[in-house]
Amino acid sequence: MTVRTILIAALAAAGAAGVPMTSVAEPARPQVSTDAAGEAANQAVVEGLYRAFGAGDGATIAGLLDPGLVWIEAENGPYADRNPYNGPGAVFEGLFARIGAEYEGFVVTPVTYVASGDRVVALGRYTGTNRATGEALDAQFAHVFTVSGGKVTRFQQYTDTAQWMDVVTPD
Repeated sequence: MTVRTILIAALAAAGAAGVPMTSVAEPARPQVSTDAAGEAANQAVVEGLYRAFGAGDGATIAGLLDPGLVWIEAENGPYADRNPYNGPGAVFEGLFARIGAEYEGFVVTPVTYVASGDRVVALGRYTGTNRATGEALDAQFAHVFTVSGGKVTRFQQYTDTAQWMDVVTPD
């Protein structure tokens, strides 16, 4: 099963589960203090999200994303054109489906997690091959998640956007 097929199935599952396909961006939330147990729970949510990505489990991914999710891709990257992605449907349709169509063997590999309050930072690498150019991607990332009530409510990506753009449009 291809990533694209999995993502399309996930979109259908999200719609069937009542996940809205669009929503209005949430206002900024103040930093909240969370005890060590809360931080561990938030990190477990993020780790579960990455496991679901790796397994191509769209239903679990959709279940871990808050309906009011605000997702922001790194500035000047190839997928920043639709920032902010509001709601899980916008993320599945506007981001995951595009990456699945444009990359062969795309993998997101988190290496380190840092939890603090309602924030979890994941550091790792993206790898894959751009289908149109045949160029390999091997870019580092930092993902900043905000977790509330066991769901991801906000995501901010930082990555090597120059490498992403080089892979999409080589010399």
